[in-house]
Amino acid sequence: MLKAILFDMDGTLLPMDAEAFTKAYMGSLAKKFAPHGYAPEEMIDAVWRGVAAMVKNDGTSINEEVFWATASARLGARVNADREKFDDFYRNDFDALKAACGFDPAAGAAVKALKARGYTLVLATNPVFPMTAQQKRLSWSGADEGDFALITSYENSHYCKPNPQYYAEILGKIGHAPDECLMVGNDAREDLAAEQAGIRTFLTTRCLINREKKDISQCPQGDFAALLEYVNTL
Repeated sequence: MLKAILFDMDGTLLPMDAEAFTKAYMGSLAKKFAPHGYAPEEMIDAVWRGVAAMVKNDGTSINEEVFWATASARLGARVNADREKFDDFYRNDFDALKAACGFDPAAGAAVKALKARGYTLVLATNPVFPMTAQQKRLSWSGADEGDFALITSYENSHYCKPNPQYYAEILGKIGHAPDECLMVGNDAREDLAAEQAGIRTFLTTRCLINREKKDISQCPQGDFAALLEYVNTL
């Protein structure tokens, strides 16, 4: 019996062109730190290296520790003294990036409907951002933080998508078996990796990503109305 539903964020609850958002994000971050002596190219390179290291995380450290160890190796120890500036960026500058995203009222409505049915909801967005950034992006989608029992972030996760251990860690935290869960996402590589952890999947198609051209014909898919109909069958 279905008990928990995991939602991806980017391209799922929050429609967006991932490349356009990333370009805007990196540009904003570089602009924020240029006056503090960080060349834009080195800042962007450090962030990308940190993300790559988190994606490869083997679980020995939380993603936050992996990111900052990698960033400091690129930018020097000074970056550790400037971490409050990063926190300030996410608190006060990050909201401007909402303009780089779309909005789908059906997303928040679906979350509310499924919450009302009593399902445990998880915001299973790739934990390469701090919690502040995850909360901000969730608010842009029209969903509410209080609807979710768990939001993954770099502070509370030891893995990233598409590592199946990312999903296994979520299962351990919410206390549900794989066959009691459904993963809803838009990325055929990152979100369908949940199947390797024994979790059923549903693909949203508005911002579908299938870079590897996987055969996804057997995967339930569609818009949020189709998702609600599919959940009724489980």
